[in-house]
Amino acid sequence: MNYPYAPGINHIEFWVKDLAESTAFYRALFPMIGWYALNETSFSCGQHEIYFKQMPVEFCDSLGVRHICFHAISREVVDQVGAWLRGQQTNIIRGPQEMPHYHAGYYTVDFRDPNGFVLEVAFTPEARL
Repeated sequence: MNYPYAPGINHIEFWVKDLAESTAFYRALFPMIGWYALNETSFSCGQHEIYFKQMPVEFCDSLGVRHICFHAISREVVDQVGAWLRGQQTNIIRGPQEMPHYHAGYYTVDFRDPNGFVLEVAFTPEARL
């Protein structure tokens, strides 16, 4: 049987406190790393989808993923994201910086989005998935 998708992530749903703030943040970030808008609240890279739903704080009692790492196609993309994050006064956890203890060439920036979710944009030329 031939399926339209390979095994992997189908979608990621984010529960957010402010839908307008979150989608504005991602509308600026995602084009830098090769993602595009599917509609007002959903984005894709052509293989995976991320969408956002505003939820009342009293319903946000579950723990989410530790972080999501988005693949960058070059170090320059990581630097561009880092510069944009500094301009947005985003909480940058680390980077842009090399992380050679992960593997040669690993270059990353880790940060928090407006909801406090930890995200990473990394160029990983030696990674084997």
